[in-house]
Amino acid sequence: MAFFDIFRKKQQETPVSEEQARQQRQELSAGLEKTKTGLFSKLARAVAGRSTVDADVLDDLEEVLITSDVGVETTVKIIRRIEERVARDKYMNTSELQSILREEIADLLEQAHGSAAHFGLDAREGEPYVVMVVGVNGAGKTTTIGKLAAQLTKAGRKVWIGAADTFRAAAIDQLQVWADRAGATMIRQQMGSDPASVAFDTLTSAKANGADVVLIDTAGRLHNKINLMNELTKIRNVMSKVIPGAPHEVMLVLDGSTGQNAFEQARQFTQATQVTSLTITKLDGTAKGGVVIGISDQFHIPVRYIGIGEGIDQLRIFDRREFVNALFGDEKN
Repeated sequence: MAFFDIFRKKQQETPVSEEQARQQRQELSAGLEKTKTGLFSKLARAVAGRSTVDADVLDDLEEVLITSDVGVETTVKIIRRIEERVARDKYMNTSELQSILREEIADLLEQAHGSAAHFGLDAREGEPYVVMVVGVNGAGKTTTIGKLAAQLTKAGRKVWIGAADTFRAAAIDQLQVWADRAGATMIRQQMGSDPASVAFDTLTSAKANGADVVLIDTAGRLHNKINLMNELTKIRNVMSKVIPGAPHEVMLVLDGSTGQNAFEQARQFTQATQVTSLTITKLDGTAKGGVVIGISDQFHIPVRYIGIGEGIDQLRIFDRREFVNALFGDEKN
């Protein structure tokens, strides 16, 4: 079992009071409020004055899902499944549509996460677990690394951060602030240094000092996919020489508020390197949270974290059941 699988399991097993659990559910619901409001206002308009789920309702539902940034391919898949249920049950009223939609989305998320072979490779015992974090500038990479480092150090882990985005001085300084706040050790060089050299120094230091986790930031340029691919490959090769098998995980950070652009970023980065997990940020400020559903379904890469606010604790482990419950309203399963 990979490090983050174990960490996730321990977090989920950590006892929380009923009040804490309720507060966490409320925060997630509030973080998805804009998406929820947008989706259901459109859905209400689509079924207004209709009594049965017919071809016209399904056409309108298709438009609702696409305009909610679920994505065309995933939308077609959902509509096809609902069509099969309508054909099987012969009669279905529109009041059932929300419940059916909920079930189909939950099922898609389950299939997407269940189909992934692994969240990452296992690190050897006694060696750091290495995560290379990728994504375009502005997606929230630096903030995600900082929040994740804070959560890990709070849980008693020794965390090293490598500032391998050496093309922006602001990125290095911002990451330093987060590292200091989190109590993590950061390895940095001058702006313009070779990113692979920073990664090498970070892993060497982490290994020598008994670190548990290493988080490597990378530049987020997409202007030339070949250069991006070459740079990420070079960083990976250098890291594997220090710690065989590193990086054990490549985490792609996507800005949920960009909607369909997030799909394109996912395509670019999955072509440039082997992405093993996703973090989707800024869901609290957008009505485009449907991207979580579409990206999970289309790329079959597990969503590990979602960002639902500015606070450190608002980088949340993604739980498909909690996500669906927050989107559609709590329901006992």
